[in-house]
Amino acid sequence: MASGTTAPPPPASLPRIVAASLIGTTIEWYDFFLYGSAAALVFNKLFFPDSDPLVGTLLSFLTYAVGIAARPLGALVFGHYGDRLGRKKLLVLSLVLMGGATFAIGLLPTHATVGAAAPVLLTVLRLVQGFALGGEWGGAVLLVSEHGDARRRGFWASWPQTGAPAGQLLATGVLSLLTAVLSDDAFGSWGWRIPFLLSGVLVVVGLWIRLSVDESPVFKEALERAEARRAGAEEKLPLVSVLRHHWRDVLVAMGARMAENISYYVITAFILVYATTSAGVSKQTALNAVLIGSAVHFAVIPAWGALSDRVGRRPVYLLGAAGVGLWMFPFFALVDTGSFGYLILAVTVGLVLHGAMYAPQAAFFAEMFATRMRYSGASIGAQFASVAAGAPAPLIATALLSDYGSSTPIALYVIAAAVLTLVAVGVARETRHRDLARVEDEDGESAAAAPAAEARTV
Repeated sequence: MASGTTAPPPPASLPRIVAASLIGTTIEWYDFFLYGSAAALVFNKLFFPDSDPLVGTLLSFLTYAVGIAARPLGALVFGHYGDRLGRKKLLVLSLVLMGGATFAIGLLPTHATVGAAAPVLLTVLRLVQGFALGGEWGGAVLLVSEHGDARRRGFWASWPQTGAPAGQLLATGVLSLLTAVLSDDAFGSWGWRIPFLLSGVLVVVGLWIRLSVDESPVFKEALERAEARRAGAEEKLPLVSVLRHHWRDVLVAMGARMAENISYYVITAFILVYATTSAGVSKQTALNAVLIGSAVHFAVIPAWGALSDRVGRRPVYLLGAAGVGLWMFPFFALVDTGSFGYLILAVTVGLVLHGAMYAPQAAFFAEMFATRMRYSGASIGAQFASVAAGAPAPLIATALLSDYGSSTPIALYVIAAAVLTLVAVGVARETRHRDLARVEDEDGESAAAAPAAEARTV
């Protein structure tokens, strides 16, 4: 059997692997956020013109939600094959699927050309996007986590997490540029297609980088051990092993995601509704505040990841969850002033606190699971939670605002999610010192089930 330790990669290889994961996640989040922006701007008119404007917008946002609903299926499928075939192969496939679907949206005929087939085709492509994104996250963070230096795993694994704010900045920036240089008629006629077609170029760049990196050495060692130990025997499905040995970790991961996911969509998506309807702020002003906050978010995520290497994943995560909960009432109070400066402050502080959860999440989730079920476990915990957390968060917040006409129930909603996350992370074991190359026993269980002190090999 292998010793369970893996030498760190040469100094030049890890930055390349980080770049491959970051560029891929940025492209995939660009595609995902681009769809949401286009749904708000033009899809209601181009694909649902028979409905009144409000119903058309709701229908276009419904196709947006379909993409989020498809993410757990992607997590199951990509997790299964990622644990059997490797991280790299599935990451390449996820990028091709996401980029191909986005490029195809840019070529779609509208309702005026093909009638009811247009929204059907749009929905199918949105499902493909969500399916691909559901498999992307786990593979991207694992490729970095399993290559990286264990002493700085939190820092290196946090870089793929910056793909979310980077993708949002890129998508919003491209759309803002087009709307600034094109007339409304030109943008609605053909201009909206440009950012979707641009995804094809971005995917070629991403594939070139991702194909240049090696498979995770930790995974290759685990695969060799499994083949030697179970030759001629039927191997358990990764999903079955996850539910048997790591069901507590899956629940912890889902609980940890609640405050992180809900707060993110309230701060970046619902704020566009609240600021424009309740605070009298223009949509462009609110959008600019989110853009500035996202830029800061991008910058602080690696810093939080590095701090988690020094003090542990749990303390940083707990700080973020508690901070987001405590910030909600000041957040809405600042937005209610209608001041652009206070709006920037509200969003930026909220995203900085969110980053304290999002940054260590990659290493934290990876360290919970054994190698041959890690892709499945991390993906299932993260993506199944997104259906209950991020997907309905803007809808729930909007409904609360409509029913009560106040931000108080919305703040309490986020605070409740923060309490749930505090409990989940509070009962979890610290994972900072776990060795991802540890040897699994005959049942597939590993040191993940043991306290951190017993698995410490750094």
